[in-house]
Amino acid sequence: MSKERVKVQGYVLLDVDVVALNNAGKDTMSNFDNAVKTKSIYKNGNNYVYVSGQAWRFWWREALQKNIGWTLSPVIRDKNIAFTNADPLTYPDDDIFGYMRAATEEYEEKGKKKSRNITVTRVSPLKNSVLVSVASVRPVSNWSSMARQDGDSVPYARQEYSAIMKGMFSLDVDMVGTFSDYNRSGYKNISETLREKAINEGASEIADPFGTGKLVRLPLAIRQKRIADTLLALKNISGGAMQTNNMGDVTPKFIVLASMNTGNHPFSHISTSRGDRDEQAILNINGLREVLDEYKENFIGKVFIGRRSGFFDNYDKKLKELAEKYNDLVEYLPVNAAIDKYTEQLKSQI
Repeated sequence: MSKERVKVQGYVLLDVDVVALNNAGKDTMSNFDNAVKTKSIYKNGNNYVYVSGQAWRFWWREALQKNIGWTLSPVIRDKNIAFTNADPLTYPDDDIFGYMRAATEEYEEKGKKKSRNITVTRVSPLKNSVLVSVASVRPVSNWSSMARQDGDSVPYARQEYSAIMKGMFSLDVDMVGTFSDYNRSGYKNISETLREKAINEGASEIADPFGTGKLVRLPLAIRQKRIADTLLALKNISGGAMQTNNMGDVTPKFIVLASMNTGNHPFSHISTSRGDRDEQAILNINGLREVLDEYKENFIGKVFIGRRSGFFDNYDKKLKELAEKYNDLVEYLPVNAAIDKYTEQLKSQI
């Protein structure tokens, strides 16, 4: 097992202009027949735009495929359901993002081929929030038209916005590359066939710290690479709707990465808003300082803070002062350098 049960806790801020990253379908309040509404939600009477957690995970998965070189698990469609191959030995995204699949498995008994029903599920070691605007945002409805054809133009409308957006994620390090095969609903990660294959290919059996059985764990090098790849993919993540005309950069412009011995995510309020309508996003330095003080016993190693030059430049001095005050705990770097250095630290904690 790990030296300590390590949970990666990550917090990101994105800065996007004139985008429509995740749409919600037809805008029934528009005067146009062809009008699309972006996802938004109300809180305390104010409107906040957001990207669903599912969409963020889709971007993340694609970044791992296109930029890191992962081969993704094939998606199988069967009538009204769809599922991946549910093979976390072969496909690292099945390991990191989880799955559920009801299937049959062939086996041989006394020289005869038989089949048995198996349902395998895996809770994702990677948890993430939605991406939601830090400050309140009022999307603007803009109209366009398709006019290259003969006859009248075809008008349509879409909502667009500019926003600073926040998101959180947590990665359970001990879960990565570690599988149970208990014959219990929700606890059977792999079939007996995959279990035997894993052992034959170098996996080991370890005691279940929360049960009486055994878990199957992949070799350390494989686990380290999958964890590192997942974090490094954030440097080049891309995605969002309307990219042809409303391309946005969804890589982090600010990031906090920490290893902790608890699943609690403490960074949720280190950015906030102010103004008559909560329309201005700000960085809550006092809140960050409070987290560092109150959770100092839960941090494992250093906390890495990254900021992209040109974003929240007015906080640069305060962040440098923070890193100097907590010099045994905090490193303050550019975003990609923070991701790289934290990933190197994490390898020694697995």
